[in-house]
Amino acid sequence: MKKYQVVLTKSYTVIVKANTKQQARHVVEFYTGDVKDISRIQDRKKYQFNIEDIDCKVNEGLEVQKI
Repeated sequence: MKKYQVVLTKSYTVIVKANTKQQARHVVEFYTGDVKDISRIQDRKKYQFNIEDIDCKVNEGLEVQKI
């Protein structure tokens, strides 16, 4: 079997409750992992946000190299 390195890009829509647009963008960028919310209860309480839904919209391999 051969080994490959694949550059993968994903795009999501995320629904989040937050106090401002800037905060919403920040918590979504910082607290989301591969289609899951990686924030902790302490984070949500401290920064007053809640990620409600994450939906993968694009899942595309851009480049494949044999390694």
